[in-house]
Amino acid sequence: MAMIRTADGPDGITLHVQRLAPPDGRPPTATAVLLHGLLTDSLASYYFTVAPALAAAGIDVVMYDHRGHGRSERPCADYRLADFVRDLERLLDRLEITGPVHLVGNCFGGTVAFEYAVRHPDRVAGVSLIESNPATESWAKEIADIFRRLVTELVEHEAEALAWVNANEGGHTARLAKSAARLMRSTSIATDVPASRVLSEEQVRSVHCPVLAVYGSDSELAGQTWRLESLVPGTRSIVLPGQGHSVLAEAPGLVLDLLLSGIREPGGTPPVPVPAEGDAR
Repeated sequence: MAMIRTADGPDGITLHVQRLAPPDGRPPTATAVLLHGLLTDSLASYYFTVAPALAAAGIDVVMYDHRGHGRSERPCADYRLADFVRDLERLLDRLEITGPVHLVGNCFGGTVAFEYAVRHPDRVAGVSLIESNPATESWAKEIADIFRRLVTELVEHEAEALAWVNANEGGHTARLAKSAARLMRSTSIATDVPASRVLSEEQVRSVHCPVLAVYGSDSELAGQTWRLESLVPGTRSIVLPGQGHSVLAEAPGLVLDLLLSGIREPGGTPPVPVPAEGDAR
């Protein structure tokens, strides 16, 4: 574990970073940077699912808590997409990672990863999106609707919302929801993220690295795979049957196989996912 300051001066931020190296001192075959989602998420979602196995497969794994999340610093403002991308840029510089990396992004983490690939095509070997989309106009509308609903249902009626979550989803989920409510109350994240600058169609089309997109069949995003494939011809989409938005947590074995395939053979045909016995579904 490390706490890393992204830059000297007032615009720097301290991020909680975890790095897993291949075992036995073997030189890594690739570097993968894992980016988590918003509000209820943190690097723990990778640490307890696919990260250790990726490292065991010979990959240098970097993961960190986004600003405002987990153990990273929580500024009051500056939560637009560009701020998250700048954190990634500066963190890789601090870690002296200069070669092309494989970016893996879950939900909003994938949006950050795609934007980084637009800005730094020479520093990205491939992008794997898990239940995620680039920051297009439709993305902005959807994220604005989500935050509007969360502010109304969770922040303005927090006690009732947390009681319902605790009764129906359990104490752990209720604690995550409470943390999300606190983040939205104490920072500008609920207004900043929806106000982020979106990518033009030309910018989306400019991404030429291999893109792997993984969705759950029960997710609303699954029906939008054609859109990304039409804009980025190198995209390979996989829809996992019986899964929803939480596919990383619910089917980590299937996601791991797809990620390993995407990292080892960028642009290749992903394997047909086969549920492993005992794999969480």
